[in-house]
Amino acid sequence: MAAIDAALKASEEILSIYEDPASDFEIERKADNSPLTIADRKAHEAIVAVLSKTPFPILSEEGRHLDYEVRRKWDTLWIVDPLDGTKEFIKRNGEFTVNIALVQDSVPVIGVIYVPVKRILYFAVEGVGAYKCSGLVGLEDNTLTLKQMIEDSERLPLDDPRDHFIVVASRSHLSPETEEYIADLRKKKRGGIELISRGSSMKICLVAEGEADVYPRFAPTMEWDTAAGHAIARAAGMEVYQAGKDEPLRYNKEDLLNPWFIVEPKREH
Repeated sequence: MAAIDAALKASEEILSIYEDPASDFEIERKADNSPLTIADRKAHEAIVAVLSKTPFPILSEEGRHLDYEVRRKWDTLWIVDPLDGTKEFIKRNGEFTVNIALVQDSVPVIGVIYVPVKRILYFAVEGVGAYKCSGLVGLEDNTLTLKQMIEDSERLPLDDPRDHFIVVASRSHLSPETEEYIADLRKKKRGGIELISRGSSMKICLVAEGEADVYPRFAPTMEWDTAAGHAIARAAGMEVYQAGKDEPLRYNKEDLLNPWFIVEPKREH
């Protein structure tokens, strides 16, 4: 519930900037030339204010990244992207999210993703399930329990029968390798494939929902881009596999860059 509260408070900060016609996003460039806005910074502050009351350290895209020598001692930590999809935010297309995950022993066990513009919340707890809740804006009185949240939500994956295969891919980062993977799928499936594009961690949520069958990502991402979505995918019976392997992504690694990956239903062994 702390993670949900933090995500909603971050969203409030993001929307106050996003919806203000006079707002200057104060766009800066980070060392890797990716954009950073005032909304990223304010969302980060809102999340840290809530999560710092928990016993666990926070690894946030917009926070200080401590040396691995310090981090490796953390068996449980929060991994946070205060505003995932900054490019989509700047384009004002609404396809950005707040991502918060709790990771235990390299595995994401709690995930919260909020889509501010659509007011859609995805949340998951290992062993409990993954859920989608629409229309939630804030935890008004802080007496709301997880049990009540679950009662007001739909369990993932949603029951949505369809007759064709759907691949979801990145709106801003479609690499030649991803295109090749999709072309191979077309051959295997004899062409009956629909390709849809989304920004941010919404792509993982679409597979967890059952709205898409697979999300291949053969381009760079960081741990905070995937940790929350990974927890939601796992709790919905999916997995985020390292490309070309049967192993899932791992977290709080020395190098916070993810290998390439594929989100799909859990494989039978």
